[in-house]
Amino acid sequence: MRLASQVAVVGLCLGLLTAYSAGKAKPLQIYMVDVEGGQATLVVSPSGQSLLIDAGWLGFNGRDAGRILAVAKLAGIRKIDVLIVTHYHRDHVGGVIQLSEQIPVRTFVDHGPNVQAWDTPAQDYAAYLKVAERAHHIVARPGDILPLKGVTVQVISSGGKLVTRPLAPGGQANEYCGSDAEPPEDLGENAQSLGTLLTYGKFRFIDLGDLTRKKELALFCPNNLVGTVDLFLVSHHGFAESNSKAMVWALHPRVAVMNNGAHKGGNPVAWQIVRDSPGLQDLWQLHYAQDAGNEHNVSEEFIANREEASDQGNYIKVLAFPDGNFTVENSRNHLTKDYVH
Repeated sequence: MRLASQVAVVGLCLGLLTAYSAGKAKPLQIYMVDVEGGQATLVVSPSGQSLLIDAGWLGFNGRDAGRILAVAKLAGIRKIDVLIVTHYHRDHVGGVIQLSEQIPVRTFVDHGPNVQAWDTPAQDYAAYLKVAERAHHIVARPGDILPLKGVTVQVISSGGKLVTRPLAPGGQANEYCGSDAEPPEDLGENAQSLGTLLTYGKFRFIDLGDLTRKKELALFCPNNLVGTVDLFLVSHHGFAESNSKAMVWALHPRVAVMNNGAHKGGNPVAWQIVRDSPGLQDLWQLHYAQDAGNEHNVSEEFIANREEASDQGNYIKVLAFPDGNFTVENSRNHLTKDYVH
């Protein structure tokens, strides 16, 4: 059989498998919204409930709130059922006030009080708290299950604390422990990040916010308490202060998405650790990392925002099914790829 015919047959099979998945269960939708090196990840459960993890930056004439609202409209969402603030750095919590003025938010979830006395977190936390306390407000603890119908959203890190018991099927000894240098203590908000593991049937998605290496290693060494995942949102925008080899390789993600900016994150060391992760099929990026060079960026078709201009706002969309199959789409070029067990 000729190569072109083989490719056509494989594409047809993947399409049929995705259609089969779609026919037997509603998909879980995940949108990685471009907020220029911050985070805003919108999850829509099969029941139609919504979870937003962070809301991007403050200011910029409401740019990030506007991008989140545009994606919410595409997803058919008129309210945010649960909004998680992973920590109080401005690229994560800044857009909450502007967003909450334009769409109802039913429940706010965070890690508790700010711990960082320098820069802007204290002021941003105070502003956020005024909004959060007008709605249902949850201070999450490791092990908590957050209220979202149709999926399980489990807190695995929050307020500097971590789960201490394995999350099935985790608990195995981690062969990659010892491959990272001993990291310094992080006394700021990053180490407080509220991290979650989202499960829909066999599909598993992990988002650890900006959790840094010392906490990562406590969670994954000597035993991997989380297990493996299908989808990994690269931690901390792809900075090297996070994304330890012992964590990333133990997670064994099938696909990773990096929410970097044109000049933020996308560190070559962290990028290489993720790219070399055993079993990784693809790495997708929200931006071309301008300072990393072509050798530390993926092929352009897997990058949502290829140019440096900050007014594109292209996103990456994931449709996941309970059998573990999922698809990823780049909104810039509408490239869609199936990932089938």
